Order: sequence, then structure tokens, then C-alpha cells
Amino acid sequence: MTMNTFEVPQDVLVDVRNVKKYFPIKGGILKRTIGHLKAVDDISFHILKGETLGIVGESGSGKSTLGRVILRLLDPTAGSIYFNGTDISYLNRKEIRPHRRDMQIVFQDSFASLNSKMSVAELVEEPLLVQTKLSKSERREAAVEIIEKVGLRADDRLKYPHEFSGGQRQRISIARALITRPKFVICDEPVSALDVSIQAQVLNLMKDLQDDLGLTYLFIAHDLSVVKHISNRVAVMYLGRIVEIADKKSLYDNAYHPYTQALLTSIPVIDNNSDATPRRTKIKLTGDLPSPADPPSGCTFRTRCPLAHDRCSIERPELKEKDNGHVVACHLYT
Repeated sequence: MTMNTFEVPQDVLVDVRNVKKYFPIKGGILKRTIGHLKAVDDISFHILKGETLGIVGESGSGKSTLGRVILRLLDPTAGSIYFNGTDISYLNRKEIRPHRRDMQIVFQDSFASLNSKMSVAELVEEPLLVQTKLSKSERREAAVEIIEKVGLRADDRLKYPHEFSGGQRQRISIARALITRPKFVICDEPVSALDVSIQAQVLNLMKDLQDDLGLTYLFIAHDLSVVKHISNRVAVMYLGRIVEIADKKSLYDNAYHPYTQALLTSIPVIDNNSDATPRRTKIKLTGDLPSPADPPSGCTFRTRCPLAHDRCSIERPELKEKDNGHVVACHLYT
């Protein structure tokens, strides 16, 4: 397949257009396709160079699947993905390879994502073996530099993953992702398995690395307080679709979508007898997240929404701009 270059604004690094990812559901003796699980259902957004876009939502909303589709670890069912102006949507393995060093991922489970039989040096240097023609000494020099940059010692490269704490292993994962000096990094729940005190350290490290190396992040999480700490803009996902996107301050101060409002009220607030942080009235969602294999008609959130009305069951709301750059998919505002 021929790689096509698409004209996008210079400050846009990642441009996602109407992307879908459906997984076939097989049934019967002949294992024929009897339906589809709509993990990602017609999503569009862009990420500017040097910014962090946070993606939040409950487990099962399609966040991680979206990240893997953008990196082309999974093939999209439909839609287009432009990276740095190039359409990478349907490139084959050989065609996508030159882009791999510029797009990396940090996974949630650092222990599972690191080969326990390989030393830190081998783990961190491995991407250079695949993506570059650097000599052994050059690879070692690059590995030492990035290992120290993530807050570990040069001698740590001789150790193995099981010899480190969870926070240190995540630093190794970050070093491995950054060794090729990528432009874009997807962070898939990178701190959710860590203690709160360690979370802050890793998040601050990631922000420092972003400033130092000029990185662009897509930060996936279910914890809105974590996303608030690191993101410039935030997109809220529900059942495979984005229901609201806004800059951080606008979203946290004035969320429009009932689902976003419910998520925000779930953030714990420390009671220090101060009026500086206003308390939100707790919004409790009823019912469970519907199955993406059989989503509700109209607005997929209507079965759990306290403000749903007749139109919500008939017509699916589209994302529309409510304020400057603040877009929401809800019939309350159309």
C-alpha cells in the first residue's frame, strides 16, 4: 500500500478521524460472525505537538483499544489515523516500521511488559537493535543516558526486573519507550498500579521528560485526579465513543455531560475545612456499563443518565461545540 501524506496544520501531530474498531463475535457450529463488539465506535480528535491529551472513562469504555489502534498494534475497522501528516491507517508491517521509533507505549503492568529473563541493559537497548544501526558501544551509551534520565543509576542496567520496586520498574519501562527518542508516547494507565506517593513521582518525571525531550502524550486513565495533574486537554469516553472534550480547566470547572459530571464527583476531596475546593454533590450512576456488543439505541449513556428523555432513546447525539474548544455530545445542549 502506498503511503499518503495528508495536509494537516503544522502543530498537529496525531489526527484521528472517524476511527472504529469492531471485534467479530463468532457463534454456532461453523463459528460464523453473528455480531460485533464495538470497542471503538466512530472517534475523532487531534493531539497537538508537545501537548498531553488525557483519555478518561470507566473500565470497558474502549480507552486501551483506542490507544492500540492509534499505534497500529491493532488494525482499525474503519476511519483514518494521520501521524505527523502521514496516513498510517492501513500500512502493512514493512510500511509502518519506519514510524515505530517515533511512536511508543508505556503499559500499566511494568512487570508483565518487561521480560524477566533480560537485564535492564538488554531491555532498554533492544529497541535500538531493531530500529537503528548503532554500534554496541553507542547503544550502551544511549542506554546509560536514558536510564539516568529516568532517575535510576547507571549500574542498575546490570540488574533484572524482579530486583526493583514497582515504581522503579515503571521507570525502566519509560526508559525503554524513550530510548529511540520518539515524538509520541501513549501512556496506558502507567501509574494505576502504584502507590499514591509513587504515582506523583512518576507523573512528575513524565512531565519533566516531556519538557526536556519535546514529547507528545496520549495519557489513558480512569482516575480523573491523575489525568488533571498531567493533561492539557481531556477527552471523556463512554462505551466506545467520546462524549466530551475540553481543555483541563474548562472540563474540571464546568463539565457539561452528565457522565463527566458523575465521574468528577467520584474524585475524593480531602476535608481541610477550606473553602478553596468546593465540594460537588455526589452523583451515583445506576446500573452497569452496557455491553459494547449490544449498546443502547440513541445515546448509549441514556440507560444510566438521570436526565434522559424521549429523544435520547431515538437519536444519537453528535459532538458539538458548546464553548470555545469545549465540545459535548448531549441532547441537553442541542
